[in-house]
Amino acid sequence: MPLPRHRFAVNLSMLFTELPLLERPAAAAEAGFRAVEMWWPWPATPTPEARELDALRGALRDAGTQLVCLNFYAGRLPGPDRGALSVPGAESGRFRANIGVAADFTASLGCTALNALYGNRVAGADAGAQDALALENLVLAARAAGRVGATLLIEALNPVESPAYPVTGSARAVELAARVNEASGLGNARFLMDLYHLATAGEDPSAAVTAYTPAHTGHVQLADAPGRGEPGTGTLDVPVLLKRLEQAGYDGWVGLEYRPSGPSADAFGWLDGAR
Repeated sequence: MPLPRHRFAVNLSMLFTELPLLERPAAAAEAGFRAVEMWWPWPATPTPEARELDALRGALRDAGTQLVCLNFYAGRLPGPDRGALSVPGAESGRFRANIGVAADFTASLGCTALNALYGNRVAGADAGAQDALALENLVLAARAAGRVGATLLIEALNPVESPAYPVTGSARAVELAARVNEASGLGNARFLMDLYHLATAGEDPSAAVTAYTPAHTGHVQLADAPGRGEPGTGTLDVPVLLKRLEQAGYDGWVGLEYRPSGPSADAFGWLDGAR
């Protein structure tokens, strides 16, 4: 049988980007999806005006789509940044200013997952000081997520595309989540398993599924590798990986975070033929 679409969440920061932000939820619903995820939609500001938050909230509700995962403010994304929480100075301040805004926005929509991108190493900055700042900010984020009944997600990126990003590989992200849980005392930090990033980093995604689901994994994202396109454009056996996630006991959402090879509405044919 085809894979069920109700298990998948369309990433509106990578799909349907040919449309204005407020039109993307309806486009996802028209394509047959009831769940969406997104990066922080306002990369220029951690604290958008209330009318902007209200407009996006209304667009999601009007489309009948459920927001299932949202990034905290992460700097210029897409762009040169990979998060803000470990970056000394103004950027970490912007992350802190965003924590409550993002948590309250997700709570208003029943979203229960917030992703916190670590940020790049900064030339001339002490790595130990960056890590201490990161842990402090991650604990603040975990507390805000906990206040609204949400999970704090920690994602591993790949060093090919993000060479200055220090959290690469599943083991590193899982270990960092454990440190946050210990420091916060809440236990609500979990691993965001992005199968594309793991494969591009040279890690075996199947082994990561076996090792870290369901106990450590709070959310899964996928794209084919290489290329970060839709499944079928690279070498990953995505249907097999999805089946292994199911066998491992993962019953959460799977974010479709890939670049479509053509119009976004045509980027889901692989779902109908996948077994």
